[in-house]
Amino acid sequence: MIVCSCNVISDHDVRNAVNEASDLPRNPKQLYGCLGCSAECGRCARTIKTIIDEALGPCAESCGSGCRHAVIAENAVQADIEVVEYALAAA
Repeated sequence: MIVCSCNVISDHDVRNAVNEASDLPRNPKQLYGCLGCSAECGRCARTIKTIIDEALGPCAESCGSGCRHAVIAENAVQADIEVVEYALAAA
């Protein structure tokens, strides 16, 4: 079903962006950024937010330690630490 007629975004597009994005869109503005567009009229914002919350499931309000999204965030932080450690070791 099309949820944003201005940008022709479907509910499937929203769910896929939430499930596949590395930066975890949690609101319509972030989702538009993931999809490479921007809000036009804004009438779809509430519907998109509802779909994002449903797609995130129980971690929509806060990620727990076992949550897939928390693991992604932890891996990103660990990768940053390794890059810094490597740069210091090379210096």
